[in-house]
Amino acid sequence: MNVSELQWATGPEQRASVRPRISLNPRKLLQKALASPNNFRFAEARALAEAFGYRLSRVNGSHHIFVHPGIPQLLNLQEVHGQAKAYQIRQLLQLVERHNLELAGDE
Repeated sequence: MNVSELQWATGPEQRASVRPRISLNPRKLLQKALASPNNFRFAEARALAEAFGYRLSRVNGSHHIFVHPGIPQLLNLQEVHGQAKAYQIRQLLQLVERHNLELAGDE
């Protein structure tokens, strides 16, 4: 896929496929989010959301909308200069607690 094709990629699956996957330990990401949501990279937030079972549904501007099969609420994450917004990390943690979500592999 060349640059012009990448610019015109329409679906989130196409854009997501060209991004490098972050392979951090989800447990360590959770500890970091709990300790310091103000200092959390967007790639880490995305990896943490995916570890809890969320999947990217669509991208609208800077808004990355995630859905979970068992939860009616959407999760919105925004990237600002490579960082995730702290209030959105707190919202993710609240959803995890409210719905008793478990990290992948912890069942």
